[in-house]
Amino acid sequence: MLVKKNFNQDRIHGVQIGNGTVAFQGVNLNVHCFVVDGVLIDTGAKSLEKQFQPFFTQQAIDQVVITHFHEDHTGCAAFLQKERQLPIYMNDIMLDYCKKKPDYPMYRKLFWGTRSPFHAKAIGTTFQSRQATWDVIDTPGHAIDHLAFLNRETGQLFTGDLFCQEKTKVVLREESIPTIIHSLKKVLTYDFENVFCCHAGFLEDGRAALQRKLDYLLDLQGRIIKLYEEGLAPKQISKTLFPKKYPIILLSSGEWDSLHIIHSIIQGHIKDSLSV
Repeated sequence: MLVKKNFNQDRIHGVQIGNGTVAFQGVNLNVHCFVVDGVLIDTGAKSLEKQFQPFFTQQAIDQVVITHFHEDHTGCAAFLQKERQLPIYMNDIMLDYCKKKPDYPMYRKLFWGTRSPFHAKAIGTTFQSRQATWDVIDTPGHAIDHLAFLNRETGQLFTGDLFCQEKTKVVLREESIPTIIHSLKKVLTYDFENVFCCHAGFLEDGRAALQRKLDYLLDLQGRIIKLYEEGLAPKQISKTLFPKKYPIILLSSGEWDSLHIIHSIIQGHIKDSLSV
């Protein structure tokens, strides 16, 4: 199999950045992890462990914090725990899941490898690094346990997979667009400067980027609800708003699809209507 891997690193505003990429059959996926003030934020994927190891070795790391349980963010956690004896902290919702061999589809194992079990601790609402207090912000929607981390001293916000890209076209089956909207509104109430995304990397004018994504999703939500109320079925709405078929849809056998955006928004709309 022609799976191509690449790795590069950078330093922006005092944050050390490692970025690994996996490419296969026209699908290119990448993931970042970040080190600042002795804190490693996310660990990259198991399939990229050899690429990330030299980066980890170069860094002075006291602790690891995880934005969410997905394998591209936790893949090297077991290595860091075993080889570096580093404490790992994450949302308590998925602690037990991460102690076990994971269960996810083969195409994800192809890209990200099979994550080894590791033992993390519950992170709480704040944590301390060498020179800073950090806020732990619940930001579900992409994943049930998703967190963002804000360094109060520097104003640096690490958003995990909350942003990823401005104009979302496909999502995982379990994602909820209404919940992501709520999470974006929540983080925008905080005072922050630089924004670092685990897939897009450093965001130029991060607050504006997050606001643009929120505006896009709110507009999309309104358009979907309007078409639904006009009588269009979810598949018809998807064909209207998302005519392009992205390679990840076929490769993932539909685990990623534009249709999941439609379903989550309609479900949220129905729930809101019933609660009125």
